[in-house]
Amino acid sequence: MATIKLLPDLLINQIAAGEVVERPASVLKEVLENSIDAGAQKINVQLLQGGLKQIRVTDDGSGIAKDELILALTRHSTSKISTLEDLHRIASLGFRGEALASIAAVSRLTLASCQQTDKSDNYAWQVDVDGQSVLQIIPSSLSCGTALTVNDLFFNIPARRKFLKSEATEFSHCDEVFKRIALSTPSIEFLLQHNGKTKRLLHSGSSVQRISDILGEEFSQHAVLVDEQSDALHLHGMVALPAYARSSRDAQYFFVNKRYVSDKLISHALREAYRDILHLDRYPAFVLFLQIDPENVDVNVHPTKTEIRFREARAVHQFIFHAINKALSAPALQQSQIPNAITDANKNSAYANNVRSLVKHSSYPLSRNSSNSRQLFQPQQLYGALNDTVNNHVLRSVFPEEKPVGLVTEIQSKGTLDFPLPENQQNFPMGFALGQLQGIYILAQNTHGLIVVDMHAAHERIMYEKLKHALDRQAIPTQSLLIPVTFHASSVEISLVEQNTDLLEQLGFEMALFSPTALAVRKIPAMLGDADIVTLAHELLKEIDDYGASQVLTARRNETLATLACHGAVRANRQLTIEEMNQLLREIESTERADQCNHGRPTWFEITLAQLDKMFMRGK
Repeated sequence: MATIKLLPDLLINQIAAGEVVERPASVLKEVLENSIDAGAQKINVQLLQGGLKQIRVTDDGSGIAKDELILALTRHSTSKISTLEDLHRIASLGFRGEALASIAAVSRLTLASCQQTDKSDNYAWQVDVDGQSVLQIIPSSLSCGTALTVNDLFFNIPARRKFLKSEATEFSHCDEVFKRIALSTPSIEFLLQHNGKTKRLLHSGSSVQRISDILGEEFSQHAVLVDEQSDALHLHGMVALPAYARSSRDAQYFFVNKRYVSDKLISHALREAYRDILHLDRYPAFVLFLQIDPENVDVNVHPTKTEIRFREARAVHQFIFHAINKALSAPALQQSQIPNAITDANKNSAYANNVRSLVKHSSYPLSRNSSNSRQLFQPQQLYGALNDTVNNHVLRSVFPEEKPVGLVTEIQSKGTLDFPLPENQQNFPMGFALGQLQGIYILAQNTHGLIVVDMHAAHERIMYEKLKHALDRQAIPTQSLLIPVTFHASSVEISLVEQNTDLLEQLGFEMALFSPTALAVRKIPAMLGDADIVTLAHELLKEIDDYGASQVLTARRNETLATLACHGAVRANRQLTIEEMNQLLREIESTERADQCNHGRPTWFEITLAQLDKMFMRGK
């Protein structure tokens, strides 16, 4: 029978390394966190062979005293905490004192440091560790801060080393860790080199600039700012609009007190905020920073410290959800970004500047033969009721009868505007309608260029948001039918109508038995006046049958309303008048989440004048 005995320190450290040091990226994370805790303002990272051969991190932090160098490599030695109370309010990134000892146990490590003090005899000192033996402390040439070099990771544990991947894969993991650390500390300058080549150079600056440097200009152009505060919680950063959704989670970064975390509660809050506007299996992109009192969060629940526990979990969840939901719900008129916003090239374009200057005028010439080929084209006939359209923001529920639609509906334009636009209504992000394309798309013109709108998808989102708000107020406007619509119904559908009269009334419907095999629809929501009533009734009853009446207005509420909105939205090949097109554009500007339909697809996009100039090679 085996006897119980104490393990040797080296074996203990190697076991601990199994939890902390998984691959070169794990080493880089721990060392970078130490540099940040030391108050560094410049951090240089040098990697050889993806970190498999060497990881070297130098910083200009406070440094380590000569007589503390060996102590720093001892298990459970740290300058971050000293009492139990400190553990309950951790403000630093590291605190356990295990990382350096674990790394030293599975590599050839060199630690050099020069402590910054007021004394004139500041010298740098160095200690080398070869897996288990600590060599003597010797002088070093380091001018300030700390330099830690890790060579031949897992050289003494071949079984662990053989599980490492290729150089390119390991470097990609190191690069991801580097990006996370750099995003959390935009005030620090970072340099990343691999095999002697500079991969990233990040100068100190604002969070927005650091996000743009790492995730790219495309992310910044398709993202909105978040900045919400409530009591001891502060959430700020950037979240991408659904049109920028990704096929993977490669652009999701959430930090709690500057610590990158991957938490189920936070992930759920973000999924809920995007649930109504994200397409199928797409994933949102975001960089968010949550500041919270350290006493209200426990970071000591996982060896890698990427999982945390909140004291008031529900309150944090609701705060994050509402903050993101508010940012994504802002209508186009309030968002500072719109899809394909003006690029630098467009800003410098003489043509674009010419167009941009037009919004300063109180009226616009409308002749096709105008000498200015770039001015806004606004047909006179549509503006007789422009004031009512802009002020009321009400989209007609019933459109004219369907008419044949050609490639582009004809637009008449004669004369000039009889009145100037109100000063506070001149800047319309969605512009003004030019016509329809194939009966599917609305073509509009704004100060930036051309807007193309999927009229069904856009109207569907508008109807959906109106139905949601009306149901929240328990006041869906209804319309009684002069002649009830009857249709053949199955016994199940008849039973559902008889058992769910109150539910149907809440949704704005009145159905009744017409005969033993038929139902009559006597009342429908006014917003759905142009829908196919029979198809709509069948779909609604099927929803109730599939999921139960209790779910239709609770867990399945949004899905039910989305079904109604889809059937009530204007259909393809429906010819709209110019007035109706502009009403739709004004509704898009004032409707929450109007950039995506109920299925997460984009409802419109913009082609700027600079992009058009490039297509036609103008100026070349």
